[in-house]
Amino acid sequence: MVQTVKSHRLIPGGRVLLLEKPRALRRILFSIKVLTGSTTEHIAHISFDDPTFRSYYIFDGYVQELEAKGEGICQGDIWVRNVSSEEIVFVVTEILV
Repeated sequence: MVQTVKSHRLIPGGRVLLLEKPRALRRILFSIKVLTGSTTEHIAHISFDDPTFRSYYIFDGYVQELEAKGEGICQGDIWVRNVSSEEIVFVVTEILV
């Protein structure tokens, strides 16, 4: 079992690969958290295995966390794009077996 915890500071308009596709192991959990103050406006797009962001999950001022666990979760790359006017910090956790 391998656990990865990392953080990314993303400038407005920036995008980054949060988690790479597992090669030898299988992902059983991932968690993405946004670290902002309660008064900070933030909007970010999370894309699963699609760096062009044709399809994405939206983090807005009300959504602070996304977690998935168990069989059938995304095994591909996970991307994030900051579409707000403020810098956003993301904390990412992944467990592979």
